[in-house]
Order: sequence, then structure tokens, then C-alpha cells
Amino acid sequence: MIIISLLGLVTVLGYTTYNLLKKIEKYEDAVESYKNYMENISNVIKFSDQKLKEIDAKETFKSDDEVGFFFDQIKYLQEQLNDFKLKE
Repeated sequence: MIIISLLGLVTVLGYTTYNLLKKIEKYEDAVESYKNYMENISNVIKFSDQKLKEIDAKETFKSDDEVGFFFDQIKYLQEQLNDFKLKE
């Protein structure tokens, strides 16, 4: 009687352990996917920031016309995006 009870307990514990392991592996895959996505987004933000700084160094858009205003807005948006880069 004790052996049958222990066998049933081992079977139940084995099944629950296997089930939890499969769920954890699924969540680890999802986290890895999100991590890769965030790294790609961070790389795009860094590239955009670098290119914007190269353009701004030439001071081509320093005028007070609509283009200068638009360029200032782009720089502001880039500053906001820089807060979303992954910390190294």
C-alpha cells in the first residue's frame, strides 16, 4: 500500500515538474526574443543619435526658418529616445 502511494506521488510530482519545466523554457524563449528586440531598438536609437550629431556638427540647419524649427524638433525627439537605450 505504501509503495503504491509513493509511486503515485512520484508520478504526480514528475508530471508537475515536467510541466513547469516546459512553461519555464517557453518563458525563457519569450524573454530572449524580447531582449533581442530591445537590443535592436537600442542599436537603431544609437545609430540615429550618431547620425543626427554628425549632421548637427555641420550646423547646416541653424537658420530660423521652418527647416531649422523642424530640425530642432527632431533633435528634441532624439533626446527623448536616448532615454530608452539599453544601459551598458
